[in-house]
Amino acid sequence: MKKIISVLSAILICIYISSYDYCQAISFTPSFEVYSQSAYMINLDTKAVVYEKNADAEQMPASLVDIMTAIIVLENCTDTDSVTITANKMLYEEFDEYEYQDDLRYAEIWDGDTLTVTDYLYALMLTSSCEAANILAYHFGNQNISAFVDKMNKKAQEIGAVNTVFTNPHGLYDPKQVTTAKDMALITQYALTVPGFEDIATTEEYEVHPSSYVTAHEGDWSWSHSNIIMSAASDYYLYGVKGIKTGNLQLGGRNIITMGSSDGIKYLLVLLNAPFYNEEGNSRYYHLEDAYNLLEWVFDNFSYQVLLSDDEEIAEIKVENSDGSGYVLVKPKEELSTLWYSDIDTTSIQKNIKLAENVKAPVKKGEKLGEIELKLSDEQIAVIDLVASTDVERSFLKFNLSMTKNFFSSVWFLIAIIATIFLSLIYLGLCIWAYTDAKKRAKGSFSNKKIVKKLYGKDRKSTRLNSSHM
Repeated sequence: MKKIISVLSAILICIYISSYDYCQAISFTPSFEVYSQSAYMINLDTKAVVYEKNADAEQMPASLVDIMTAIIVLENCTDTDSVTITANKMLYEEFDEYEYQDDLRYAEIWDGDTLTVTDYLYALMLTSSCEAANILAYHFGNQNISAFVDKMNKKAQEIGAVNTVFTNPHGLYDPKQVTTAKDMALITQYALTVPGFEDIATTEEYEVHPSSYVTAHEGDWSWSHSNIIMSAASDYYLYGVKGIKTGNLQLGGRNIITMGSSDGIKYLLVLLNAPFYNEEGNSRYYHLEDAYNLLEWVFDNFSYQVLLSDDEEIAEIKVENSDGSGYVLVKPKEELSTLWYSDIDTTSIQKNIKLAENVKAPVKKGEKLGEIELKLSDEQIAVIDLVASTDVERSFLKFNLSMTKNFFSSVWFLIAIIATIFLSLIYLGLCIWAYTDAKKRAKGSFSNKKIVKKLYGKDRKSTRLNSSHM
């Protein structure tokens, strides 16, 4: 019951499912306390956000910065196994004067050690090696660490991590170096697409084999991943968890980014700024506790379920002028599948349907004829298009009868009537005018004839008189 209450009191978050309209989903809240100041967990298959806490809050990344360092190196080196770099103590000098010595992490790479780029990347990702970070940044920044950092910031912007600022390649304290849980999730998702990154970031232990020349070390040595949740010997061990990176700063708390999978469902979890100590002042690994609890929670309580099938007949719509039954069935354009909480019955989902009105034949299969909105406790889950399940042909007879009927009842018919009356009145007016004008002309012509006759008569009389005088 407690789980159900917590679920129903959840907040809205965004979920991306490529085949649907922009939609929202329920963020399920666990019953236990999460100590990290910021958290962000997504399903890597659907990109659904399963849990978040202050995901946009500004935090210090610590050595989570190494993820971006690895990205830049891997994208600028096609063969990391062949390229070697010799360690130079010059690049270590800044660490000697660092104020918070407990923040420093080393892989025991000595001045003069010659290792492959692959070796340095393992040191970077497994141990948070400050030496490896500077050595790689110096080499791939063309002997300029600041230039390398510029590449890191440019890449962050390209990825969409717009609230992240890098100031160094190793993650040591700098108040200007900030990120968010959501940004680190974006950066990590991108990193997982870079060839070679996942293999390195999820390796539990790596054996170092220095080059046979110019090396200060004798023999081999090994590095273990700092995320002990993936170690079966650890008290925090959880099956299915891998990598990716941890990071600690006295002034920025404990951080971790890790992946976990159960029943084929993959999750990515980002935790930032977990406390170092409990209320009694004792050291606690709250970032590991939070990671263990959250991953175990999703493993036990979530499954991938179909909320709406693409062959489900949702409704029937009347189709005018159709050659057939006069109706068409509509169904979802796409199947809606997403992560769902096991304690919530999918039959409790509300379905609000909006259908198109005055649908006329012809109708093509797949044509949008409405929408269906899925909601749980008045919180929107998704909005999906409803489309025609079949073609609907047009009846020639019904269409013509309808056109005739519609014409006589339409505004165009009224306009035609008015136009006819108007033109008729004009015609009548012209006829009356023409008739009146003709009468006037006729009357004028008769008067002219009388005058002509009269005048003509006088002329004839005058002619006869003149003739007699002659």
